[in-house]
Amino acid sequence: MTKQEFSDKLRKALAGLPKEETEERVSFYCEMIEDRMEEGASEEEAVAGVGSVEKIAERILSKMPIGKIVKERVSHKRERSTLQILLIVLGFPVWFPLLLAAGVIVLSIYLVIFSLFLSLWAVDLALGACALGGFVLAALSLVRGDLLPALAVFGISVFSAGAAILFYHVCLAATKGLIRLCGKLALAIKKLFIKKERVK
Repeated sequence: MTKQEFSDKLRKALAGLPKEETEERVSFYCEMIEDRMEEGASEEEAVAGVGSVEKIAERILSKMPIGKIVKERVSHKRERSTLQILLIVLGFPVWFPLLLAAGVIVLSIYLVIFSLFLSLWAVDLALGACALGGFVLAALSLVRGDLLPALAVFGISVFSAGAAILFYHVCLAATKGLIRLCGKLALAIKKLFIKKERVK
C-alpha cells in the first residue's frame, strides 16, 4: 500500500470526525511514514510498519470524546426543507421516547456493569473483614482459655483469608474485563455516529 492509499483509507475510516481532527491525524501518520522512509524503508514497508488502517482508526476513535463526534454529526447536516422540519416536529412524540429509551438502556447497561464491579469487591472486602475479625476473636477466646472455640474460629479465619486472597485475583481480572467491556461499548456507540463515506 502506498502512502497516498493509506491516507485515503484513513480519511475514509475517520469520516464523520471533525475535519481538522481528521487532517491532523492523517498528517501525523503521513509524517511517521515519511520518517520511516528517510530511515531507509521502502514506501510499502513504511506503511506496513505504521499498522493497519482499521486499528489506527479504532485507536483514534476510542480516544475521541463522544460529545465532539455527536456535535460534528449534528452541525454538518444539510439544510432541511420545511416539510422535513414539519415531519420532525410532528414525529416528536414518536422519536423522542425512542431516543430516550435507547439512552436509558445504555445507561442501565453501564449501571449493571458498575454494580457487578462493586458487588465483587464487596464480597472480597467482606471475606477479608471476616478473616481479620476471626483472628481477633480467636485470640480473645484463647486468652479466656477456650481452646476448642479458638481453634475453630482460627480455622474459619484462615479459610476466609485464603478465600479473600484468591477472590482478590478474581476481582482484579473481572475488573480489567469490565473496563475493556465498557471501552468496547463506548467504541460501539461512537461508531454509530461515524459516517461511512467514500473518499473522493
